[in-house]
Amino acid sequence: MDRPNRFIAHVQVDGKTETVHVKNTGRCRELLVPGCTVYLAVSDNPARKTKYDLVTVDKHRPDGTVWRINMDSQTPNDAAAEWLPSSGLFSSRAVIRREVTHKGSRFDFYIEDGDTKAFLEVKGCTLERDGHALFPDAPTERGVKHLRELAACVGEGYDAYVLIVIQMKGVSAFSPNDATDPAFGEAMRQACTDGVRILAVDCRVTKEEMCIDAPVRVDLTERRGAE
Repeated sequence: MDRPNRFIAHVQVDGKTETVHVKNTGRCRELLVPGCTVYLAVSDNPARKTKYDLVTVDKHRPDGTVWRINMDSQTPNDAAAEWLPSSGLFSSRAVIRREVTHKGSRFDFYIEDGDTKAFLEVKGCTLERDGHALFPDAPTERGVKHLRELAACVGEGYDAYVLIVIQMKGVSAFSPNDATDPAFGEAMRQACTDGVRILAVDCRVTKEEMCIDAPVRVDLTERRGAE
């Protein structure tokens, strides 16, 4: 396969080259490589230019194992919506709303649980190096902005969370990707200091679905290795 731009890829399907939509605009350079195995979803929209969406990829790691990684950038929010009611973060009486605007900032989730009022932002993570999950895989001014906005919410008396949804199973820890975006790493460490809770979870991924599985250790130690 090859990926001429961040929106599409060329994939061999039954011996024929198909142009497919990539549902992740990140770099994904270590995932979408020639010869990799990908999984496609068929679109039911007849007006689309592409018949397929690329949603999952198998990553062959140096130790010989193969990890299945979800590539759909919309899936982490849906997975979080399913997971939050039973996550233990809030009580069974909590009211959880999606896509809520506060003072001009739009957050993925707003939660009211008794006297607790909280905002939660989800970040999907597909980059893994040496068993360590890293975010982002490309510089993200938007991500830095979200962290600062969440810290401001804490200053107003709200609880605030960042939930890193690692779209694979098998990583040992999560860290901000300082080598690719030092500003994001700095903003995440400052947000944590300001009272924003940084959480990470891994996922069970199949060809058909992805669901959140277990907590992953968060390591905010500055890491400036190679990109």
